[in-house]
Amino acid sequence: MPLFEHHVFICTNERDESAARPSCALEGSKKLKSAFKDAIKDAGLKHKIRANDSGCLDQCEHGPVVVVYPEAVWYGNVHPGDVEEIVTEHLVGGRPVERLRLADSCLNTDHCPHRKSKGK
Repeated sequence: MPLFEHHVFICTNERDESAARPSCALEGSKKLKSAFKDAIKDAGLKHKIRANDSGCLDQCEHGPVVVVYPEAVWYGNVHPGDVEEIVTEHLVGGRPVERLRLADSCLNTDHCPHRKSKGK
């Protein structure tokens, strides 16, 4: 079997509603995994693209969060209605969906303007 061309990781981390930071699962990310798996299968890409759930991707304020590798394209505020566009445009067409893409300045930093400061 050939290697997968893409891996899609969907954050399904779940925190208590009273936690200081939100969680993707409480924002509906568990439905995303099913939606991605269905859209990938419908596009005939089941053996080329793998959709997996993931633990926390540390982009909680942008949830639900999805990251596509090998390109390392991060998407935020993804909902089931966005999945078909990501599959068609990005995974098939090679063009990331810019309207859902997280800003590089928000990745791997504590200084993202969307992140709540500690103690809030």
